[in-house]
Amino acid sequence: MSEQKKLRILQVNKAYYPHIGGIESLVRTFSRELQKRAEVQVLVCQEKGRGEDRIVEGVPVHYASSLGTYFSCPISFSFLRQFRKLAKWADVVEFHVPFPLADLACLLSGYRGGVVIAWHSDVVRQKTLLQFYKPLLMRFLRRADCIIAATEGHITSSPFLTQFADKCRIIPYGIDVQAYRSVERKPILRQIQQDPETVRVLFVGRFVYYKGIEVLLHAFAQVQGCELFLVGHGTPEMEEKLHQITEAAHMAAQVHFLGNLEEADLRAAFADCDIFVLPSTANSEAFGIVQQEAMVYGKPVINTALPTGVPHVSLDGVTGITVPPEDVPALAQAIQKLADDKALREQYGRAAAKRVEEEYEEADVVDKVYATLAEIAERRQRT
Repeated sequence: MSEQKKLRILQVNKAYYPHIGGIESLVRTFSRELQKRAEVQVLVCQEKGRGEDRIVEGVPVHYASSLGTYFSCPISFSFLRQFRKLAKWADVVEFHVPFPLADLACLLSGYRGGVVIAWHSDVVRQKTLLQFYKPLLMRFLRRADCIIAATEGHITSSPFLTQFADKCRIIPYGIDVQAYRSVERKPILRQIQQDPETVRVLFVGRFVYYKGIEVLLHAFAQVQGCELFLVGHGTPEMEEKLHQITEAAHMAAQVHFLGNLEEADLRAAFADCDIFVLPSTANSEAFGIVQQEAMVYGKPVINTALPTGVPHVSLDGVTGITVPPEDVPALAQAIQKLADDKALREQYGRAAAKRVEEEYEEADVVDKVYATLAEIAERRQRT
């Protein structure tokens, strides 16, 4: 792009702040940081109800009206109209997928500018719907100029991306190291810890099927000298089930359900734990940003050997321990091993903090994303 004209970027996602979610936080960060060097607009959907336009942290955000969300996808006719209008303005559009409505909007609009797909996850659970969605998705992938994946695992684990590997570019998710480390260090876990001598094990995430919380609780029943802190929430049925497992194993004094925490308290919890555990069991867990949030504070991570990007973030035997998914004895053994060996926890923790600084610094990631968007826009303008 020329010095006189700023690159015009349209970010497209299902939702945006104040909606809370890993991808939503990522899109918010990209939009806010890219706005410093480009013109940025964002198109998303309301969860339900009338549309509106807002300025969020200096970024124009268009919330299209929605009839509600079905099978994880908003239903919105106004989204299609708004995309057609905004696409005429944009030099390049970055689509955050999976989001079938966005695929459809792009293909129907006749948009001829740059298309960059940020691939966050395959469609994993809705297998029947995937059969109907697959032709649309394949057309969209063929239309894309570039596909950004956060790790090599995102590509190799996807039956779709492996067909378009030549278009793929690996750019990991970033984290603002300084912002995380400047948080007030509050003993948020220690103040509810029953025994000050126990090792504090932390889980953070939504209470949904693929997070492996049930596996974690069954493993924790076999562990000595630890207390477990669970941050997040789920459906009443899921929460009741987890409480029942806890009570049946007589672990009520060792397992603490903290619910959702405000951002400052959440960061304080990462800083206050001894071990972080991400026991995910399905490919819906494609990266696990929470791993970075623990690693930035020098915490060892126990994760699972999913074929996705999860084990590419925290490395087995370097920054923590990787165990097979759904393997209760292996998970219990890994927790016990780190709980019993403070020196090993500190060794992995130091390596974890260094890895975040060298590989995942947010400013470096934003630079790579901007360079990719600018390159694709310029390439399209030449054709």
